[in-house]
Amino acid sequence: MDITTLKTAAHDFRYLLNRNYPRRAALTLVGNRYQFTVAERDLLQRGVFARKDSERKNKKIPISALYQAPLAIDGHNVLITLESALKGLPLILADDGFIRDIARAARGYAPGAFTMEALNLICDTLRRHRPLDIIFLLDSPVSRSGELAAKARRFLSEYVLKGSVQAVPVPEKILSGFPGAVATSDSAIIEDVAKVFDLAGHIIRYRLGSKNIIRLR
Repeated sequence: MDITTLKTAAHDFRYLLNRNYPRRAALTLVGNRYQFTVAERDLLQRGVFARKDSERKNKKIPISALYQAPLAIDGHNVLITLESALKGLPLILADDGFIRDIARAARGYAPGAFTMEALNLICDTLRRHRPLDIIFLLDSPVSRSGELAAKARRFLSEYVLKGSVQAVPVPEKILSGFPGAVATSDSAIIEDVAKVFDLAGHIIRYRLGSKNIIRLR
């Protein structure tokens, strides 16, 4: 994966998006031009945005704003990103300021060797900043979500964090209408909420290090 070529392709993709080219068509055009693999196209898809979309970064809040405020966590989104970081897989620092994985793991995800470490990092981080109440949401259609919910509940209890863990069919319905901050890097959810905290990104930056983060600017 050549970073110089990726940055050139990102520039071209960004140029087309800023001129209102359809996203899928622009990605196909740029990907074909540079003969990119699926993984390289995923980097562009998850990391490059039009100028108007990059303004999502204005919704980001600092971790200090979590104190005594309600917080909803997009569970699988945060866990998959953190577990990718723990595995040493590539991550992308996107144009909108959020750190994202490129693992394509959502459909095939199941709790594994790194899940407990990721949950520990999440709860230890939140313990230091004390949200008022936490709603930790998981996608119930994803494999072993009930088992994962039980583990997450134990972690909340052990860290004396007030909140609940729910496995629901469509977490986005709850997250999009949540009145407080939402911890996610899902661009569709970010569009629908007023305040976003990049929980996985914060932990990666300040607890795990940024050596696997790819920057396309």
